[in-house]
Amino acid sequence: MGNGALDVGTLSERYGPMVLRRCRQLLRDEEEAMDACQDVFVRLLERRERLQDRFPSSLLYRVATNLCLNRIRDRRRRTPVAVEDGWLERVASAEEPGGVSHARLLLEALFGRQPESSRTIAVLHHLDGLTIEQVAEVVGLSASGVRKRLRLLRAQLVDMERP
Repeated sequence: MGNGALDVGTLSERYGPMVLRRCRQLLRDEEEAMDACQDVFVRLLERRERLQDRFPSSLLYRVATNLCLNRIRDRRRRTPVAVEDGWLERVASAEEPGGVSHARLLLEALFGRQPESSRTIAVLHHLDGLTIEQVAEVVGLSASGVRKRLRLLRAQLVDMERP
């Protein structure tokens, strides 16, 4: 690596298992995870002239996370559900106002209005357990930028929970 374009073949050999693990973790479907893993390296091939190899594992982790989150979002969009029926069904299935179903509805509404990068930050920090500094490195922001995004997400979630 070094000067010029990324050596995607070498990256694939070295980091392929890490990317596949990440895709499996997020997608929870072996076939879709394998497709997503392949798509990560196809994206690198398409953009190899513009990308730098300074932190390849962080780059690959971020690309895999974003690609999988997009697939999950697209999967939900493709699922044909009547608005009234689907919404009422999900609300009716909540055991209590603070139950898992209610939380899921809030998160779907919250992330529906957020940029992809904010969703990625939340997943890396809250689901994957990365520190603020680790998240900052992966997404290419400062630690204070990551903190600001997480604070904004929390504030918007609190506002959404108010009657």
